[in-house]
Amino acid sequence: MMLSLSCICMHAQDYASRYTGLPVEVAAVTPVKFPSRTVSLTDFGAKGDGMTLCSEAFSRAIESLSAEGGGRLHIPAGVWLTGPLELKSDIELHLDRNAIIYFSPDKELYVDPSPKATRVRACISANGCRNIGITGEGIIDGNGAQWRPVKRGKVSAEEWKTFKRMGGVERAEGSLWYPWEFKGVTHEVAATPEKQEKMRNDLFRVNNCENILLEGVTFQNAPKFHVHPFNSVNVIIDGITVRCPWNAQNGDAIDISDCHRVLIVNATIDCGDDGLCMKSGSFKPKAPVNGCEDILIEDCTVYHAHGGFVIGSEDICGMHRIVVRDCRFAGTDTGLRFKSAIGRGGKTGDIYISDIVMTDIKNEAVIFECSYADRPAGSKDSDVSKPVVRENIPEFTDIHISGVTCRGCRTAVSATGIEGLECVHGIDISNSTFVYDVNATVIKDAEVKFTDVTFEPARKL
Repeated sequence: MMLSLSCICMHAQDYASRYTGLPVEVAAVTPVKFPSRTVSLTDFGAKGDGMTLCSEAFSRAIESLSAEGGGRLHIPAGVWLTGPLELKSDIELHLDRNAIIYFSPDKELYVDPSPKATRVRACISANGCRNIGITGEGIIDGNGAQWRPVKRGKVSAEEWKTFKRMGGVERAEGSLWYPWEFKGVTHEVAATPEKQEKMRNDLFRVNNCENILLEGVTFQNAPKFHVHPFNSVNVIIDGITVRCPWNAQNGDAIDISDCHRVLIVNATIDCGDDGLCMKSGSFKPKAPVNGCEDILIEDCTVYHAHGGFVIGSEDICGMHRIVVRDCRFAGTDTGLRFKSAIGRGGKTGDIYISDIVMTDIKNEAVIFECSYADRPAGSKDSDVSKPVVRENIPEFTDIHISGVTCRGCRTAVSATGIEGLECVHGIDISNSTFVYDVNATVIKDAEVKFTDVTFEPARKL
C-alpha cells in the first residue's frame, strides 16, 4: 500500500558543525532530501524467503515510486534474493535491521547488453540521477565469492580444501583458484575463468549523480569494490559498515573516484584491499566533475585493509582540499598510503591529515610510492607494462600530517619518488610518535620535513 504525503522529508542531519575548525576551507555537503512517500517491497509481490527471485518486484517498486515523483522503498525483515538493481532519482532504499538484500549467484542476470561493456552490471547502480539513498540497519550482500579468484598463499590449508570442494579450477600450478563451473552456478558468462575475472562488478557503483546518501547499512562481500561513487557531487556516507574477507581480491571498501563535496563519517571498515580510498582517472569532458575536491573524513575505523586512508593509484585530475581527522587504524597493512606512477599521476594540494591512531600496522605507517603497478590475479612482473611516454607524472605535495600516534609498524615513514623528478616534496609530518620494528624512515628522491616527531624502536621498550 502506498502512502502519499505532500511534504518533503529531509533524511540526513545537518552536518554544518563538522566543517568548523578545519585547517583549510572545504565546501560543505548539503542534506539529501526525499519525498515523504513510502511503499513496501512486499506490495509488489516480493517474498523474503531467500528462494524467490525479487528482481522484478524491485524494478516495479522503483518504477512506481519514480512515476509518483520518488520516495522510500521499504525493505522489511527477510532475505531478498535479487539480480542487479538500478536506482532512479529521488529514490531511497530503506532496510530494516533484519533485512538482507542478497545478490543472486546467477551470473547471467548481470550481463550488460551494451556492446561497449567490458564488465557486468553493478549489483546496485545509478547513472545521471539526483537524490538517491540507501539507509537503515540492514545488510547488502554481493555474494562475491561467486566471482572472486583466490590466491593459495592467502588462505589456510583447510580453507583451500573448502574452495576446491566447491569445484572451480586451479591455475598457476595450483597457486590460484577461480570460481568456475562449480556447484550452485548455472552458467558462466565468459569463455575462460580469466576473462570472467576481468568482468567482475562493484556492489554499489553510481556515476554522474548528485546528492547521494548512504547511512547506517552494511555493505559486504562485493565481487570487486564495495562502495564506488564516481564523477558525482554531494556524497554523504554516514555510519555504514563495509566488510569482506581480509583476502578478498580487489575488495576495496570505499572508493571515491572524481567526486566533489564528500563527507565520510562514522564508517567501520574491514576489507580485502584499500579502506578509505581517493581516486581520479582520466579527464572526462562530459562528466559533471573531475578530480577529488572538498572531502572531509572523520571518526572512521579501519581494521584490515591494504591502506587505512589512501590516495591513488590513479590521481590524474588531482586531489585538492581533503581533510582526514580523528580516525583509527588497527591491523591495516599500511596506515596512510599515497601511491601512483607515471601514466597514473596528478597533483595534490591542501591535504590535511591529523589525529590518527594506529596499532599493529603490518608494513609502513606512512608511505609515498611513485612506481605502483597494478597486478591482477595471475599476473607476473613481466606482465606489467612500462610507460613509454612520461606523462601524467605523480606529484605528491602540499600534504600535512600531524598528531599521528602509531604503535607497531615495520617502517614508520617511507617516501620514494622518481629520480630527476619532483614527485614527492612539500610533505610535512609533525607532532607525531611512531614505535617501529625495523626502520624509522626510508627516504629516496623525496622531500619530507619532520617537526617534533619521535621515532622509537619497539625492541628498546
